Amino acid sequence: MSTAQGDVALLQDPVAQELLGSRQPARLAYTWTDGTPRVVPIWFTWTGQEIVFGSPPRAPKLKALAANGASAVTIDDASAWPYKALLVRGHATVEFLDDVCPEYAQAATRYFGSEQGNAWVSQLRGQPMARVALHPTWAAVLDFETRYPSALSL
Repeated sequence: MSTAQGDVALLQDPVAQELLGSRQPARLAYTWTDGTPRVVPIWFTWTGQEIVFGSPPRAPKLKALAANGASAVTIDDASAWPYKALLVRGHATVEFLDDVCPEYAQAATRYFGSEQGNAWVSQLRGQPMARVALHPTWAAVLDFETRYPSALSL
């Protein structure tokens, strides 16, 4: 029996694992302080428990996430058919650090490669950074082969 859409066990699905380990940016959705929706592309690292982002400590999104941690993430690959997408909803927490978030350093290496990633992170060392961690409470996988958007399901 297939795992139902919405079950966080879907984070172990091969399509989800592929996207969680990919160089595709996540799209983080959250609610701004005036109640309007916002979405930003952002590097991420999957720890096996949470999706983690590093952010400058004065980024406006941190104020909004601290006030309302309800958020969502989409990671997709629409570069070729069949498209693949991972949809995650959860609660984000913000922690302020005195140095580069370890998960941000991991993401830099994944996105840029080892040499360029290390060079990128080295210029940020010693500066404060915020660690944003999304704790998944809901997940869905779309692969357009075995799992489709609900609008296409009979």
